[in-house]
Amino acid sequence: MTSLPLCPNCKCEYSYEVRDNYVCPECSHEWSKFAAEISGDEDEFVIKDANGTALADGDTVVVIKDLKVKGSSLVVKVGTKVKNIRIQGGDHDIDCKIPGIGAMNLKSEFVRKVAE
Repeated sequence: MTSLPLCPNCKCEYSYEVRDNYVCPECSHEWSKFAAEISGDEDEFVIKDANGTALADGDTVVVIKDLKVKGSSLVVKVGTKVKNIRIQGGDHDIDCKIPGIGAMNLKSEFVRKVAE
């Protein structure tokens, strides 16, 4: 049996898989199993983009899919370059400012890292 990651919220060791997510039975937190991989230390997660490249704070990414902004008629278009991202925990694991729209949280599966 494979070892599943600890819950990033409460550090519970009893997480389980549901489709493409991990779920914590204690705090009901869900996180993507494709976006977060365990690196050498079990408490440290590596966030990866749609191509599997590791992301870090301060990176520049490009949106790979049109994304509707919930609660408004705005759309983040394919090819929008987002500079200086910040990695955070949770389902939407990228915190950034999108030109023309403002502060927003994105899922790492909808971006790719730009080679600098």
